[in-house]
Amino acid sequence: MSSEPTAPQPDAPPVWPVLSVHERRVLGVLVEKAKTTPDSYPLTLNALTTDCNQKSNRDPVLDLNDLDVEEALGGCQKKSLVFKITGSRVERWKHNLYEAWQLNKVELAVLGELLLRGAQTEGDLRSRASRMEPIPDLEALRAALRPLSQRGLIVYLTPQGRRGTTVTHGLYPPQELQRLRATHPADEDYAAVSSSPSATPGVEYPGLPLSEPAKVLLLETHIAALQAEVTMLRQQVTELQTTVATLGSQLRSLKDALGA
Repeated sequence: MSSEPTAPQPDAPPVWPVLSVHERRVLGVLVEKAKTTPDSYPLTLNALTTDCNQKSNRDPVLDLNDLDVEEALGGCQKKSLVFKITGSRVERWKHNLYEAWQLNKVELAVLGELLLRGAQTEGDLRSRASRMEPIPDLEALRAALRPLSQRGLIVYLTPQGRRGTTVTHGLYPPQELQRLRATHPADEDYAAVSSSPSATPGVEYPGLPLSEPAKVLLLETHIAALQAEVTMLRQQVTELQTTVATLGSQLRSLKDALGA
């Protein structure tokens, strides 16, 4: 008996790596410096650490040391996103994102800017990414965003095609992305409330009538944001406790070695 022909199955969407804050910063800096200061690229560890801690065009501003950056590079190297250049007096580092993620120059500039600063409006993103590659207008940016969105490399946090549409990259841990989604307006009612300087959940605003569904959405969004924030704070406390315990152990070993 002949069996019915099987319809071709669509390709599964790619699964992109989850990146830590430090890994995102390292990759963003490597992309930026490759495009804006090619004469000093690839980067040494010292240069990369300095650029990661740069106070302009970075959000959040970080204070990383060489060990932090080395750890982030190690994580990126395991994901085949960076590689080390050896053979000279000083080791240097390059990103591998063109090959790893199959991007063109403008797409990489856009993604690099999002890795450096996170969520931002399309207007801000176009202006900032244009430092790395020419993006003449908003339509050119949107043309670059469309394939990135289809592939899951960027995420729209607010509805597309509106003034102030906000986007970010799609490489966050799930809880962090959930928090970002919760803190950005999802519809016009919420946008109206969030734009009010005195907006507080559960309070009526003169001249700003809200439907019952909008009130529920506002409260749910506020609660989700708080829950995500608490989860992140707990994770940070756990990481700090682990770091403190490790440092304590190292200190005891050092004292033993010194006979103190």
